[in-house]
Amino acid sequence: MLTYIIRRILYAIPIVIGVNLLTAVLFFYVNTPDDMARKILGEKNVTAAQVDNWKRDHGYNLPVFFNTPEEGTAKLTETIFFKKSLPLLWFDFGRSDRNNIDIGGEIKTRMWPSLAISLPMFTLGLVLDLFIAMMLAYYRGTYLDLWGVVLAVVMMSVSTLFYIIGGQFLLGKVLKLFPISGFDTGIDSVKFLVLPVVIGVLSSLGIGVRFYRTVFLEEINKDYIRTARAKGLGEGAVLFKHALKNAMIPILTNVVVSIPFLFYGSLIMERFFAIPGLGNFTIDAIQAQDFAIVRSMVYLGSILYIVGLILTDISYTLVDPRVRFE
Repeated sequence: MLTYIIRRILYAIPIVIGVNLLTAVLFFYVNTPDDMARKILGEKNVTAAQVDNWKRDHGYNLPVFFNTPEEGTAKLTETIFFKKSLPLLWFDFGRSDRNNIDIGGEIKTRMWPSLAISLPMFTLGLVLDLFIAMMLAYYRGTYLDLWGVVLAVVMMSVSTLFYIIGGQFLLGKVLKLFPISGFDTGIDSVKFLVLPVVIGVLSSLGIGVRFYRTVFLEEINKDYIRTARAKGLGEGAVLFKHALKNAMIPILTNVVVSIPFLFYGSLIMERFFAIPGLGNFTIDAIQAQDFAIVRSMVYLGSILYIVGLILTDISYTLVDPRVRFE
């Protein structure tokens, strides 16, 4: 198993390097430093001298990958890629283009509000999704199953914005149970997190229930389930002991791949509820045309996704012996 894990990690190294190169191409060729300067300084009435001064002040006046006039290693080191993109490999995110803030420090600070909203939302949502899906699978073919599926389809067809606006109006303004927006530290943060967590769970409940119900129904039609029933096991034992265990592969795939996105929180939730997390940080950077922050968040998201895929592969070895033996 250790060899399998090491192999998976080694596979990720060229992917990470490729992501770094692709990020550099996107931000320095597709969207050139000249474009960055004009968008930050303002599209109108910007002179070439102002653009050149901005590029020089922010280190974007160098060639992207290869500096021909230089000699020796300086041909590679005196480039935008070496100074701006390569440090991302060891998570040196540099400073903001607009207000010179430390991006790495902001990420460390803002990841905690994101986790504070996304972890309970993820955990509670997963438990409810699995429980309701198993109940529908247990009572398959009954009116409970029928109306449960209808309700799930209706819930997944409604926009998240409806849940947010409706929840803020009903629970925040009418009933005045929770504050509509804001954030605090320590135990005082709970009152600001309950409403977005509840709304987040409800808005994703329909999709989760439909997915896991399909997974369980696929499992209970397999031969090993029929064998368990033939041995006299009850339907509850068949579903909760055998089907759940063998359905762990698709469940883990859906769960573990979602873990990296917990660091980002929910972009929409953080924006509407004024939570100072990474999602809000990213949206602010996009609106302010701060490409250093956007570039860092794009790269960080890619790395977290790769880590999620590695964790998914490793988790397979814990529930499926065939992966270990292969």
